[in-house]
Amino acid sequence: MTLATHKSAIKRAKQNEIRNLANKSNRTRVKNVIKQVRAAVDEKSAEKARAALAAAVPVIQKAAKQGAIHRKNASRKISRLTKQFNIIAG
Repeated sequence: MTLATHKSAIKRAKQNEIRNLANKSNRTRVKNVIKQVRAAVDEKSAEKARAALAAAVPVIQKAAKQGAIHRKNASRKISRLTKQFNIIAG
Protein backbone atom coordinates (compact mmCIF):
# COMPACT_ATOMS: atom_id res chain seq x y z
CA MET A 1 0.00 0.00 0.00
CA THR A 2 1.52 3.29 -1.04
CA LEU A 3 0.43 6.86 -0.56
CA ALA A 4 2.05 7.88 -3.83
CA THR A 5 -0.29 9.33 -6.43
CA HIS A 6 1.76 10.51 -9.40
CA LYS A 7 3.69 8.24 -11.72
CA SER A 8 7.25 8.97 -10.53
CA ALA A 9 6.26 8.65 -6.86
CA ILE A 10 4.61 5.30 -7.52
CA LYS A 11 7.76 4.09 -9.30
CA ARG A 12 9.97 5.38 -6.44
CA ALA A 13 7.78 3.60 -3.85
CA LYS A 14 8.04 0.35 -5.80
CA GLN A 15 11.84 0.67 -6.07
CA ASN A 16 12.13 1.41 -2.35
CA GLU A 17 10.08 -1.67 -1.51
CA ILE A 18 12.32 -3.91 -3.64
CA ARG A 19 15.52 -2.40 -2.22
CA ASN A 20 14.18 -2.70 1.31
CA LEU A 21 13.66 -6.45 0.83
CA ALA A 22 17.15 -6.89 -0.66
CA ASN A 23 18.78 -4.91 2.15
CA LYS A 24 16.83 -6.83 4.79
CA SER A 25 17.98 -10.11 3.26
CA ASN A 26 21.62 -8.96 3.23
CA ARG A 27 21.48 -7.73 6.84
CA THR A 28 19.94 -11.04 7.94
CA ARG A 29 22.72 -12.96 6.18
CA VAL A 30 25.32 -10.82 7.94
CA LYS A 31 23.71 -11.51 11.33
CA ASN A 32 23.62 -15.25 10.63
CA VAL A 33 27.29 -15.54 9.60
CA ILE A 34 28.27 -13.52 12.69
CA LYS A 35 26.30 -15.96 14.86
CA GLN A 36 28.10 -18.88 13.21
CA VAL A 37 31.52 -17.38 13.93
CA ARG A 38 30.59 -16.60 17.54
CA ALA A 39 29.22 -20.13 18.04
CA ALA A 40 32.47 -21.62 16.72
CA VAL A 41 34.48 -19.31 18.99
CA ASP A 42 32.32 -20.33 21.99
CA GLU A 43 33.08 -23.99 21.23
CA LYS A 44 36.79 -23.06 21.32
CA SER A 45 37.22 -24.86 18.00
CA ALA A 46 39.96 -22.97 16.14
CA GLU A 47 39.48 -24.82 12.84
CA LYS A 48 35.71 -24.36 12.84
CA ALA A 49 36.09 -20.71 13.80
CA ARG A 50 38.71 -20.14 11.07
CA ALA A 51 36.37 -21.60 8.44
CA ALA A 52 33.38 -19.62 9.75
CA LEU A 53 35.40 -16.38 9.81
CA ALA A 54 36.69 -17.00 6.27
CA ALA A 55 33.09 -17.46 5.11
CA ALA A 56 31.79 -14.45 7.08
CA VAL A 57 34.24 -11.79 5.91
CA PRO A 58 33.20 -11.76 2.21
CA VAL A 59 29.50 -11.79 3.16
CA ILE A 60 29.99 -8.76 5.42
CA GLN A 61 32.09 -6.94 2.82
CA LYS A 62 29.54 -7.62 0.10
CA ALA A 63 26.71 -6.26 2.26
CA ALA A 64 28.73 -3.08 2.78
CA LYS A 65 29.53 -2.80 -0.91
CA GLN A 66 25.84 -3.12 -1.77
CA GLY A 67 24.92 -0.49 0.82
CA ALA A 68 22.94 -2.74 3.17
CA ILE A 69 25.30 -1.75 6.00
CA HIS A 70 27.78 1.10 6.29
CA ARG A 71 31.40 0.32 5.33
CA LYS A 72 32.68 1.34 8.75
CA ASN A 73 30.07 -0.84 10.41
CA ALA A 74 31.29 -3.76 8.27
CA SER A 75 34.89 -3.03 9.14
CA ARG A 76 34.03 -2.93 12.85
CA LYS A 77 32.17 -6.25 12.67
CA ILE A 78 35.06 -7.95 10.84
CA SER A 79 37.59 -6.49 13.29
CA ARG A 80 35.68 -7.69 16.35
CA LEU A 81 35.14 -11.18 14.94
CA THR A 82 38.84 -11.44 14.03
CA LYS A 83 39.78 -10.29 17.52
CA GLN A 84 37.58 -12.99 19.07
CA PHE A 85 39.06 -15.61 16.76
CA ASN A 86 42.63 -14.55 17.59
CA ILE A 87 41.97 -15.05 21.29
CA ILE A 88 41.12 -18.74 20.85
CA ALA A 89 43.63 -19.32 18.04
CA GLY A 90 46.47 -18.44 20.34
